[in-house]
Amino acid sequence: MVVLPTEENLQRAAALLRLGGLVAFPTETVYGLGASALDAQAVARIFETKGRPTFDPLIVHVAERGMLPQVVEAVPPLAEELMDRFWPGPLTLVLPKSGRVPSLVTAGLPTVAVRMPAHPVALELIRRAGVPVAAPSANPFGYLSPTRAEHVERTLGGRVDLIVDGGRTQFGVESTILWLGERPLLLRHGAVPLEALEEVLGPVELQVGPKQRPLVPGQLPQHYAPRTPIRLAYPHEVAPEERKEAGYLAFRDVPKGFKVVKVLSPTGDLREAAAHLFEALHQLDRLSLKAIYAEPVPEVGLGRAIMDRLRRASN
Repeated sequence: MVVLPTEENLQRAAALLRLGGLVAFPTETVYGLGASALDAQAVARIFETKGRPTFDPLIVHVAERGMLPQVVEAVPPLAEELMDRFWPGPLTLVLPKSGRVPSLVTAGLPTVAVRMPAHPVALELIRRAGVPVAAPSANPFGYLSPTRAEHVERTLGGRVDLIVDGGRTQFGVESTILWLGERPLLLRHGAVPLEALEEVLGPVELQVGPKQRPLVPGQLPQHYAPRTPIRLAYPHEVAPEERKEAGYLAFRDVPKGFKVVKVLSPTGDLREAAAHLFEALHQLDRLSLKAIYAEPVPEVGLGRAIMDRLRRASN
């Protein structure tokens, strides 16, 4: 059931979370599929509903820093500095986990990924629930992330107890994930650009996702993919005969000859392009095309997150 975020509906959604239910809700990045992070049975429903492998850990969401002792063992000074700068917001920090967090949430790892979302509906829902909320993207595992409630309803439907409709999400790509171990490591590009992190931290090392198992969400080589085959290509790289039955995801200019074209940003704004990325792919994926071709975007700022998603989608 899809509901608007009224006082009554938020109370109902919060009660569902406390009782072990699943609630899809908007964040500033994408829609999340939430369950109490302290309830192993509720968390197991997330994996079952999404068809997500249990070796892929989840992100835990909090509404205020006072919730952190339930989730993490300690908050180092560098983490405090990053929270001051980027929370609430789309930065996920990987820290030593608390013993209260079920191992299923972290895929057995001794660390937990945690963030404070910037969406008012998400914050109010978590506050009312009174528990940290584990919430991956509200979609079948490996599929396009949802940026509207209708995306959740179409792909997960009756498997979710409640879907709170907060409109289209702001950023349209998932959070940036930063590991705070001996040195900061960027594990996933996301809505906080690398440049913004380096203003606080100096040069940040990038880590390629592990081959055997992911340390955080979004590190598997194939992810974020539509059902329609997709590959990266500039327009001149696609033969005229192939264009006739294909869609094209353009950065700013409309190429000729394709059956349908979706433009991410006519002005070349990477923030606008990121916000439109998954919505445009959802639209193209519903058109029974033979293929989708996606134009590479400049790999600066949010362009890194866009290209990360497109590369994984095309693997």
